[in-house]
Amino acid sequence: MSRKKETLTLSIPSGTKAQLDALADRCGYYWGKSPSPSALVTAIAQGELRVGADITLSQPQVHSLQQAVGDLIDAGHIEEAKSVITLLLDFGHLAPPLRQRLMQQVSLPTEGWRLQLDQLIQAQQPFHLVYGKPSGNLSEFTVRYAELVPYEKRLYLQLWCEELSHRPGIAALQHNRSLRLDRIQGVVPVTGQWRGQLDTLAVELQLQGGLIHGYASRPEDIEDVMAADARRIVRQVSNPFWFFREVRRYGPDCIVVGPAEVRDRFAEEIARLYHHYFPEVQL
Repeated sequence: MSRKKETLTLSIPSGTKAQLDALADRCGYYWGKSPSPSALVTAIAQGELRVGADITLSQPQVHSLQQAVGDLIDAGHIEEAKSVITLLLDFGHLAPPLRQRLMQQVSLPTEGWRLQLDQLIQAQQPFHLVYGKPSGNLSEFTVRYAELVPYEKRLYLQLWCEELSHRPGIAALQHNRSLRLDRIQGVVPVTGQWRGQLDTLAVELQLQGGLIHGYASRPEDIEDVMAADARRIVRQVSNPFWFFREVRRYGPDCIVVGPAEVRDRFAEEIARLYHHYFPEVQL
C-alpha cells in the first residue's frame, strides 16, 4: 500500500531549482538517480537536516573539546580524536597558533601509542622509544620498565631507561622519565631484561596547619604518623617534577624535611620563584 502524499507548489526565483538540486545532491537526497529537492525539503521539515547560520563554538566549548581530544589520544582512539579536531577547525574560530597545532594533530598516525604500549608493558618487553621535544629535537630512550600513570587529568608514560638525564636533578632518580603520549614518535621492541619497577626515593614531609587533617593519604605513602601539632609522611617518590608540583600547592603547610638533596633542590626552586617577584633580593 503506497503512502499518502501531499503536493506543495512553491514559487521560487529563477535559478533556485538548480541550487536546490545541487544542495540535494550534496546532502545525498535522490529520487532514483536524480537529486530530489522534495526529499530535501522533507528532511528539513522532519528535523533530519539542519539549516541556518554557521555554528559558532563558545570558548568554554572549545576548551572542553580540546580536553576531549587529549583524552581520546591518550586512550588510543585516534580516529575519534580526529573527528573532534575537525569539528574544532570547522566551527571553533580559533587563533592561528591553536589552529596550526590542531592541524598537526590531525595528521597523527592511526595506530594509538596507548595500545602498543599496553601490549609491551603487559608482556614485560623492553623497547626503544623516540620522543619529540617541544623544541623539535628528538630524544631516544632504551626502556626497561614503564607504566601509564594519570597526572592532572592526562595520561603519561612513566619509565625507567638506560640513559641518564642531562638535566640537574636528584641523583637516585636520574634514570626515570615522565613522557607525554602525543609526543612519542616511534616504539620498537628490543632484547634484554625487564627491570620491574621505577627507581624510588623515600622523602619525608611534615604537614601542619589545616593540612594535618585535610591531607588524604596516597598509595605511595609508606609512613603516616599523627602528632599533636604536626603530621609526618614518608613517601616513595619516583618523579621529582610531579612531586614538587604537588608540594607547591600545599604552600607553607607542607615542609620537605629530607633527604637533604631533595629538600635543598625544592628550596632552590622556591627561591628562584621568589626572585621573579623580588629581583632586588640576593639569593
